Amino acid sequence: MGPVEIITSVQRRRRWSPGEKKAIVEETEQPGMSISAVARKYGLHPNQLFKWRRLMHEGALSAVGAGEAVVPVSEAKELRSRIRELERLLGRKTMEVEILKDAIRIAREKKLISRVPLLEKDDFR
Repeated sequence: MGPVEIITSVQRRRRWSPGEKKAIVEETEQPGMSISAVARKYGLHPNQLFKWRRLMHEGALSAVGAGEAVVPVSEAKELRSRIRELERLLGRKTMEVEILKDAIRIAREKKLISRVPLLEKDDFR
């Protein structure tokens, strides 16, 4: 039987840096090591190590550090495509606004022209 740990006070949650997580996960991949053994060594629950390992294999070392999920490549491509479509729409709407502004300016100029006082009928002779 191994050493027994006695907790005498309320402890806060430990924070592991991405580097520490990576080192711990790499230790589980060493020959002769198991996730359970490494988890006991560091006082972790094996499920936590499985999660870190899964996140690292998905290429999410930064996500491991932040505890966030990784966005799948297909979803990222879909989002980029949606952004391109929205940018295209924004460009079209911007062009429409410019055309409408020019139309309003021209209409105002015509109103100014039509407001010029008309010449008296006698001036046409």
